[in-house]
Amino acid sequence: MESALLSRIGLAGLAVMGQNLALNIAEKGFPISVYNRTTSKVDETLDRAHREGNLPLTGHYNPRDFVLSLQRPRSVIILVKAGAPVDQTIAALSEHMESGDTIIDGGNEWYENTERRIKETADRGILYLGMGVSGGEDGARNGPSLMPGGSYQAYLNIEDIVKKVAAQVEDGPCVTYIGEGGSGNFVKMVHNGIEYGDMQLISEAYDVLKNVGGLTNSELAEIFDEWNRGELESFLVEITTDIFRVKDEQYGGELVDKILDKTGMKGTGKWTVQQAAELSIAAPTIAASLDCRYLSGLKEEREAAAEVLKGAGLKEYVGVTKTGAEKKQLIDDVRQALYASKICSYAQGMNLLRAKSFEKGWNLNLGELARIWKGGCIIRAVFLDRIKKAYQRNPNLANLVVDPEFAKEMVQREGAWRRVVKEAIGAGITTPGMCASLAYFDTYKRPRVPANLVQAQRDYFGAHTYERIDIPGAYHTEWSKLAKSNIKS
Repeated sequence: MESALLSRIGLAGLAVMGQNLALNIAEKGFPISVYNRTTSKVDETLDRAHREGNLPLTGHYNPRDFVLSLQRPRSVIILVKAGAPVDQTIAALSEHMESGDTIIDGGNEWYENTERRIKETADRGILYLGMGVSGGEDGARNGPSLMPGGSYQAYLNIEDIVKKVAAQVEDGPCVTYIGEGGSGNFVKMVHNGIEYGDMQLISEAYDVLKNVGGLTNSELAEIFDEWNRGELESFLVEITTDIFRVKDEQYGGELVDKILDKTGMKGTGKWTVQQAAELSIAAPTIAASLDCRYLSGLKEEREAAAEVLKGAGLKEYVGVTKTGAEKKQLIDDVRQALYASKICSYAQGMNLLRAKSFEKGWNLNLGELARIWKGGCIIRAVFLDRIKKAYQRNPNLANLVVDPEFAKEMVQREGAWRRVVKEAIGAGITTPGMCASLAYFDTYKRPRVPANLVQAQRDYFGAHTYERIDIPGAYHTEWSKLAKSNIKS
């Protein structure tokens, strides 16, 4: 009888994401207890629960009351800032928890911190999950993509809840048990790295259409709206359409033109690039997007550089506004270049996941990851279904680029892709993401690359040896001596 009065789950940490996720859980019919160190946040959440339909949500003002308000085995989601605040919250809550209870960290945490916490909580018999949550505040409220990794028993304890709370797509809820250890956090981190690449590529498409094609914001809104009804249909293309339509109500004109060209970041893109380097996985599109964020931060330096170079005689490119067939061709070329570049970016992310999975023994299902990203999350896109099918066709697929379906699409779009990059370079418009994707594609498809010369150089200055194409074994050559004797002869 007592359990009828207890909550099914608890959530601690009531900033925007926590509040919205708590309301989502309550709305799906699961009674939930909430707690926050700042008590006003508890009151605010209770007020919202009342206003949004008298949802089954109860507020608590100290860790003990909060934990004791939950049905056994207890499950608590924590949504606080990554790092030390997570450890502090775990310490405060676990004091009142018992063996068999579960803690789920829903923040953007570094995966090794989660692996440490799994071990620490296991000493007290507490189960632990690191669960990536994507979709921003809207996703948290209406259906996010969830990436839980860690204790499988902990996942089973909350499976009925997360399957209802996650975004729903035609082939199921956007949640799956990812794997052991910090796999859920790692997968969310790579998701964010792919997101960096996506946003960079879209910004380059915008730059080329605006500054080479001479398109207005209202024309761009129409184009992105049209793209969002085809192969590029995705959350990021959809929100970009909206951005171009928003006026600056205070001072007139269009708001996008008034925004400072200086990008912020939280660190997951940087972690992705670092991990790619650690695992020897090429991720040039994601790395280029990170570099662009760094360069965007140098606003004053860029303005000063423009003046210095102008003084040195650098001519500013003046775009010729394209009309008629030329304009139509550029728009279509940019669409194709964006799609092909995106495939390369996702291929890099998937290869990073596969390499880490192999290293850690996580046994990640790449097709299933593509499926749970189809709804709720920031990179949700129609073509993720094609990625899912590619891995279903061949779970050991070396690269998305060589999936028979994607290979055809890359070849069809190659001409348009090269035209866009060439036109942009000629105009001095930077397209580092598209260029990185194209270089990745071009290098990957070449049976022979100039690494033979690099190997010769390494052997020359460091006696690192080299292999030959005609006979097996490792070889070292006295390059300097032979070169001199050949000059003499």
